[in-house]
Amino acid sequence: MSQISTSKTREIIDDFAREISKRKTKGPKPSKVVINFRNERHDGFERDVFWVPVELLLFRKDNGRIRAEVATYEKEHGLLVEKTEEAQDVLRTMLKENDIEKNVELRYSILHEGQREPAIITCDGFLINGNRRKMIIETLPEQQRTKFRDMRVVILPSANDLGGPPTLVEIEQIENRYQHQGEGKAEYSKFNTALSIKRKIDLGMSLVEQMKDDPIYASRSEKEFNKAVKMFEDQYLKPLECIDRYLTHLGRPGLYNTIASGVGDPEGRWQAFLDYYNLVYKKLENAKQRIRLGINEDEIGIIEDVAFKVIRKREFQNLPKAHQIIREFPKWLDIKNQDSKKALLQLKAIDIRLTRDEYIGNDGKEYDERTKDKFWGEKYSTILHRQINKAKNCFEHVKELETPISLLEAALKKLTHDNMQTESVSLTDIPKALEIVRYIWERAQEIESELDHHRMELKKLSEKYNKDK
Repeated sequence: MSQISTSKTREIIDDFAREISKRKTKGPKPSKVVINFRNERHDGFERDVFWVPVELLLFRKDNGRIRAEVATYEKEHGLLVEKTEEAQDVLRTMLKENDIEKNVELRYSILHEGQREPAIITCDGFLINGNRRKMIIETLPEQQRTKFRDMRVVILPSANDLGGPPTLVEIEQIENRYQHQGEGKAEYSKFNTALSIKRKIDLGMSLVEQMKDDPIYASRSEKEFNKAVKMFEDQYLKPLECIDRYLTHLGRPGLYNTIASGVGDPEGRWQAFLDYYNLVYKKLENAKQRIRLGINEDEIGIIEDVAFKVIRKREFQNLPKAHQIIREFPKWLDIKNQDSKKALLQLKAIDIRLTRDEYIGNDGKEYDERTKDKFWGEKYSTILHRQINKAKNCFEHVKELETPISLLEAALKKLTHDNMQTESVSLTDIPKALEIVRYIWERAQEIESELDHHRMELKKLSEKYNKDK
């Protein structure tokens, strides 16, 4: 998505806006409220709270809570036109299925306390916050729904009002500011949070701007703030980049609901990608870490392909789940565990895609992507289990044999090997060889320092023991 102008406003549907203006009321107890829009909270600017019939209010598809579901739907079925009844039905279903447990909590909250906080809507009735409240009210039995026919709302300005209508970026800011508030609000899944952050970046609102707009981070020192920005990149944006590569690898770019569908999706794969980026891919990107592990640059793509296959399988009988297996990758790929590395990388031979005959049913229709994942996992279950178990067992065997002394002796043996002749190093490999030598030197100094520390501690204990005698 190309960036839009920060001053671009969303198109107002005039018929809807007129109907809102015509049917809004002040209610039995007119009230005002300060909302977190532009500088209004800082200035203490109050806006009127109106009562508007629920049927006039519309769900927004650009709702961070259902970002994955909307993106996937539009990829498969085309653009959702929010103003149509068909699109509203689709969005209602997505909200209903997104976080069932939190929806139940909100339902009881509404029935017990009513609506504690007013929703915020555009002048033509699209909900910026309050989407789930409308969905809950519409699903109540008729006898309960009668007292919730109207919702309390604050209406954002139109073109004729002071300050003019909100820009697209300002609408994203409002959602960003209200997404963590209470009243039974569902937590954003981390995946949808990542997609929501990415959407705001695509609209021209950088990650830094988003975080400076959040009071939790805005007041931090520059060092603490930059650290928080890096944390958000590592916890949200970078794993999302891995997901995009995975979906492209499978030939299903943009089909995000195959990663996770709603909060608590039992088939979700977000955690696996989070672990893959932070525990594996960051090491693959870092030349020094690659040298330490003994991984060549041309092996990065192979390792990622294997990781994606493990993540796609997701469930392994008598083995940990995919994200826990991914956490073991750095150990299994380490240069001193060549057998476990070899076992793991043999998975490059299997195809990550199915043939056309395998994903077309007897009725001639193509299976959905989650069914394809299941069939693919069953097809390659034996080899996946065998190679993962083999990598695990090879690593455990080496681990049992290795002690600090045996490792040091092996390292010395290699460094004093007859073949360690520097004149045999090709000119093109000299920079890499120098980098390896520097790392060996740094690690040798670390080990010497650690051993000397242990020696001194042992000496102190010995002196104390002799003194006490």
